[in-house]
Parts: sequence; C-alpha cells; structure tokens
Amino acid sequence: MPFGIQLAHAGRKASTEKPWLGKGQIAKDQPHGWQTVAPSESTFSVHDAAPHALTIAEIKQVQQDFAAAAKRAVEAGFELIEVHAAHGYLLHQFLSPIANQRTDEYGGSLENRMRMTLEVLQAIKLAVPEGYPVGVRLSATDWLESIEHWDVESTVGLSKALEQLGAAYVHVSSGGLHEHQSITIGAGYQVPFAEQVKKHVSIPVIAVGLITEPEHAEQILENQQADAIGLARAMLYDPRWPWHAAAALGAEVKIAPQYLRCQPHGLKQLFNSF
Repeated sequence: MPFGIQLAHAGRKASTEKPWLGKGQIAKDQPHGWQTVAPSESTFSVHDAAPHALTIAEIKQVQQDFAAAAKRAVEAGFELIEVHAAHGYLLHQFLSPIANQRTDEYGGSLENRMRMTLEVLQAIKLAVPEGYPVGVRLSATDWLESIEHWDVESTVGLSKALEQLGAAYVHVSSGGLHEHQSITIGAGYQVPFAEQVKKHVSIPVIAVGLITEPEHAEQILENQQADAIGLARAMLYDPRWPWHAAAALGAEVKIAPQYLRCQPHGLKQLFNSF
C-alpha cells in the first residue's frame, strides 16, 4: 500500500500545547517552547507573543528546509508529498494579507504573497525525482468579512500557478488563519470551494470537510465537484470507512487474504484478495 506524507511549517501557530491538553501558546522561555516565526510580527491570538518576522535569508532557508524534508521523505519510502499551505500555517500566513504585512517581494500584491508557496513547491520539485507527485493543500478562504483576506478567487489564481509549476493536485480546505473566523459549518460545507477551483485547473482537485457518508462522497464525484475525497476525522472515528463505503456502494475491496474470513454475511462479493 502506498503512503504519502504532509510537510508543514506552523509559523506563528507553533510552540503550542497539544490540543487535548488545553491548546494555547507555550512561551519561548518555557520547556518545549520556542520563538515562533512568520512573515510579519502579527499574532494569531491576542494572547500570543509576537512572532519573529523572517528575513529574506531566513525565508530562503525555510524553502531549503522544505526541500531537505522532501528528500528525507523520498528516502524513507513515501510515494507522495503534500505541502500544507492551509489552516493558518506558515505558507498560508504568507498568502493572506491579514498575516502578511511585508513590503518587500514577499508581501503586498497577490503575486508577491503567493511567491513563498510557489518557491517552496519549486524547491521541493528540484529535490525529488522527476515525476514524483507533490500536491498542495490550501485554505480557500479565511472566513472573514469587511476586511481584506485570502479568498476563493485568490485560491483559484494560486491553484492555476501551482499547476503551471507541476503540482500533482490541489487539496481544498478552508480557514485556520484568524481566531475570529466565522464559519458556516454543515455537511460538505467546503465542497463549493473545491468545485470553483476545479473549473479552472486540469489537475485533480480534492474536496474535504464533513464528508462522512459514502453516498454523499460518491455524489460529489458524480457531480464533478471534485476528483477525490479527503477523509481525516471520519477515518479516525471509523478506520474501516473505505470497507463500509464499498459495501454501501456495491464496490469491491482488495484486501490481504487473512481478512477474507471477516467478510460480512450477504456481501460475498465485497472482498477480493490481492
């Protein structure tokens, strides 16, 4: 079974406590804490210490760090890399005018704010074998009103640029940049963003976000709103989700032979040994 890995830099959202232990930033002078970095000195939360604004030299070093991590991923046997440029992490911070107040070539215009993410992709592509798949995960919107922020139109523009640079796919999520984001949550609430991106690129687009029912996932694909479905929490809750989806949709699952004995009664065509 092939495995992929997601590469990320948390930027100003780093040095934090584990979510199940209370979240919140850990001060840099405390155990397990460190100085955070970002495109500018603005914070994610009013309770956070200001991050260090990266210099040009430090930006170039971060890009090379991504490339070095990609090399290690290939050497470790991973067959796909996803660059995490979503959810308020460092690359998303460069993309959004809310977190990026730079006045150099990495800030200001949309073209400049996209530069960091595009250069990270280029650095990774140079570090991995030719043809090795590298996708990018994006937040399609910051979910804010009345102020300039990263939005779906900007996401479409970035997705087109990523395709030109050889991205294998775009994975469309949303939010995570601002503590006061206002999200309207419901089943498949991020699918319209993926659909909008898909209209403008020819590479595969992944939809994600409260897609928990197999029939819903299949409908999204049949309606050509996305090319694939991403699952995370649904898989943590039900690690056999793909099996159960196959059973619900009348599909076949190729599995290791030792699992043939657990094939449900009445579903004799569900499993096929590989």
